[in-house]
Amino acid sequence: MEDPAAPGAGNPPANGYSNGNGNGGGKGKPAVPKGRETFRSQRRESEGSVDCPTLEFEYGDTDGHAAELSELYSYTENPEFTTNRRCFEEDFKTQVQGKEWLELEEDAQKAYVMGLLDRLEVVSRERRLKVARAVLYLAQGTFGECDSEVDVLHWSRYNCFLLYQMGTFSAFLELLHMEIDNSQACSSALRKPAISIADSTELRVLLSVMYLMVENIRLERETDSYGWRRARETFRTELSFSMHNEEPFALLLFSMVTKFCSGLAPHFPIKKVLLLLWKVVMFTLGGFEQLQALKVQKREELGLPPLAEDSIQVVKSMRAASPPSYTLDLGESQLAPPPSKLRGRRGSRRQLLTKQDSLDIYNERDLFKTEEPATEEEEESAGDGERTLDGELDLLEQDPLVPPPPSQAPLSAERVAFPKGLPWTPKVRQKDIEHFLEMSRNKFIGFTLEQDTDTLVGLPRPIHESVKTLKQHKYISIADVQIKNEEELEKCPMSLFEYVSQHLVFANCIPLILKFFNQNILSYITAKNSISVLDYPCCIIQDLPELTTESLEAGDNNQFCWRNLFSCINLLRLLNKLTKWKHSRTMMLVVFKSAPILKRALKVKQAMLQLYVLKLLKIQTKYLGRQWRKSNMKTMSAIYQKVRHRMNDDWAYGNDIDARPWDFQAEECTLRANIEAFNSRRYDRPQDSEFSPVDNCLQSVLGQRLDLPEDFHYSYELWLEREVFSQPICWEELLQNH
Repeated sequence: MEDPAAPGAGNPPANGYSNGNGNGGGKGKPAVPKGRETFRSQRRESEGSVDCPTLEFEYGDTDGHAAELSELYSYTENPEFTTNRRCFEEDFKTQVQGKEWLELEEDAQKAYVMGLLDRLEVVSRERRLKVARAVLYLAQGTFGECDSEVDVLHWSRYNCFLLYQMGTFSAFLELLHMEIDNSQACSSALRKPAISIADSTELRVLLSVMYLMVENIRLERETDSYGWRRARETFRTELSFSMHNEEPFALLLFSMVTKFCSGLAPHFPIKKVLLLLWKVVMFTLGGFEQLQALKVQKREELGLPPLAEDSIQVVKSMRAASPPSYTLDLGESQLAPPPSKLRGRRGSRRQLLTKQDSLDIYNERDLFKTEEPATEEEEESAGDGERTLDGELDLLEQDPLVPPPPSQAPLSAERVAFPKGLPWTPKVRQKDIEHFLEMSRNKFIGFTLEQDTDTLVGLPRPIHESVKTLKQHKYISIADVQIKNEEELEKCPMSLFEYVSQHLVFANCIPLILKFFNQNILSYITAKNSISVLDYPCCIIQDLPELTTESLEAGDNNQFCWRNLFSCINLLRLLNKLTKWKHSRTMMLVVFKSAPILKRALKVKQAMLQLYVLKLLKIQTKYLGRQWRKSNMKTMSAIYQKVRHRMNDDWAYGNDIDARPWDFQAEECTLRANIEAFNSRRYDRPQDSEFSPVDNCLQSVLGQRLDLPEDFHYSYELWLEREVFSQPICWEELLQNH
């Protein structure tokens, strides 16, 4: 098992905050209630987060090549680098005399690797492990013969291509199958009260070699030879499809994750399994650029208009918004002054703006209770606050492309430069157009035409213009077309050819992600959980210095942890994918009170992370009530500026018909039934069914094993002669008939 202190372990900080000694005050100071002291501590922590600089983070498929290789090893594995080198040198000296690995010609290197693979097929488990360590040393770059980190990375890549060309990956795949099926190792691990790193030694060596080969071969360089480019494509094909009647490699790794999670194999090094699985999926399916190209190609094939923009490229040009000065979250509202007292304090308009922006109080009332009409004092106060927000918008909230007015100039409605345009092209769904026409027809004509978006007879001219504008921004996703095709196939299965998300929802993925974010995300992202001098390949090139505070922090000038920030953005993207256009799952965000949790994440000044937080807040604002929206105007303004707009989407007012909270579980049940029907039709093989699919693949049919009578083996030659060879075949007649 990996060491908990390994890079990437990312032990999150405690959720609570220290409030000093427990008696609420020191000597000579008046006692302060514990709750009020906690409130002040949280307020100080939140106010300090405003000074967080903008994080210069570029979201991409991976980090740098050296960082991705370093990610494989935990610090407790560092002594094994020396073990791998010793195993290689002992074996190499018995095969090659008077030379080092880098001094050999390529043919001699291939001959030695071939000998290693032959010695890998021994019965002795101990000898086999030594040979596997020698191979791992080659994949690690034969660092004993290198002088710099650049040399190590170069020879690691060179050796990995050489190992692949000699069939090393296939040989290690067989060994991996043996270790997975090793019931003795599984039962031994289950009997132990605690698993140590020694229990996964063989698996870690095998997975490390395979990870290094996948990552090094996956990396494309302009200087790669034709042979290396061809080897890369061949390797990608081998990993993508099942070879020799075996399951695809990614599926094997998925089964290892399942086996580990079920508790049947606690000795599996799950970190290495997940890292290798990630690299295999990215190598075979491609990264974000390939995904965008596939979207463009698929939309063209389906006859859909091209994509208006690439989301990741748009976000790269965004700047992070400044968070509120401090945020009062759920549970803190009880310590804040009541709203009536806030309204009673009439100060300057700027002072009122500060209060309105900062006191983001989460409403603990029933979210779906009909709200009482506001009193005159409330309306007057709200009106002043709204006018102040319109006229004196915080300069930090404006679009960064617009230069702010001089600091000497007074803030006024005339001097504020509002952004000229929004970053996203607006989108409209077919359902939005149908809903708009349904309301318009009911209002002006008195009846509706179901699913008819073309007939506008009897409607006023402005409605015609509105429908025209909606249709101009109509967006049909590939998923919409695929779902429609599946519905047609369900209706007419003979006339016309998968959701991981629901499994994640049923496995409580949504509350799990929210639980992860219910911590000090800013501290988590800026945490230092990697030590530069101990990272590969630095640790194998130079002698380790004495581990002091100064040496541990040397060379680490990053203001944040790339890995932790990358993980946070990916979790937010996953949460968006689970909840987008799913009313029942959006209600889960509301039920689990995700709004204050997500708002705390806005303290991180990184544009992409803030965008996906704002998206998650936008889809649930209609359910949070008028008081929440009025108390969080700064967040509402950020949503307006950063998130794509959907025409006719009343996200800021809660008038959407989908905002009805009742019967939202029926949608999830319907979705589950549709998924089960899809999987059953695609993958089940019903017995004696008139709709069972016919296998019309020639290779598959001819490759089937049939039970033949015993006497057939004695008479099949006679049968061939009589029924096949002696029968004349009129080829011209066959051509004419077909």
